[in-house]
Amino acid sequence: MSRRLNERRSRLSDPQTASAAWARYRWIMRWVLGATLGAVGATIAYLKADGSEITLFTLIAAGAGVGLSVLLAGALMGLIFLSAGSGHDADVAAFRPDEADGDWLDRRPGDK
Repeated sequence: MSRRLNERRSRLSDPQTASAAWARYRWIMRWVLGATLGAVGATIAYLKADGSEITLFTLIAAGAGVGLSVLLAGALMGLIFLSAGSGHDADVAAFRPDEADGDWLDRRPGDK
């Protein structure tokens, strides 16, 4: 079962394109790491200014909760830019399976 998508190689198969795309992703992640550290610092500063008791467990919970949330959001955003910048989105948008090679699971009810 061959499809047109498999006939062309992915743009990330090209070492030069892959290198540029992953370099851009690492650059984005460096900025996200800086934003994460700033968000954790701002959270701890807010807790101190609020008069809350700052214990080790409070620092761990605030750091892990805020830090991991911002890192996850930034990593997912970076992957969206990686997909768009490397041409994967364009490849998927241009994908048209041949009628002879299409799988019955890919067809909607009413398609002929």
